[in-house]
Amino acid sequence: MGTFSIWHWIVVLVIVVLVFGTKKLRNLGHDLGGAIKGFKEGMKDANTENSASDDSGTGSLTFDDDRNSTANVFEETTQNAKNENHKHESANDTNEKP
Repeated sequence: MGTFSIWHWIVVLVIVVLVFGTKKLRNLGHDLGGAIKGFKEGMKDANTENSASDDSGTGSLTFDDDRNSTANVFEETTQNAKNENHKHESANDTNEKP
């Protein structure tokens, strides 16, 4: 009783076909296959680009470069948020004065 027999899966398949129809299931399979194919091609392209950039002798990003870039973005975002808060506080102050 813990595992499903082949008959359980056949009944489930028949119910799914009756609910969705064969055309929708065929389209779903086609779309899923196309997505997988596109993903594989993208991964293959990414691998060839990485190997080409490794062969070109250009430097690659290091952990420190990524960390510094992230820190800069964080500082800019924090500063922008402070500026926006200051603008809203200034606008509220001018609106509250009679």
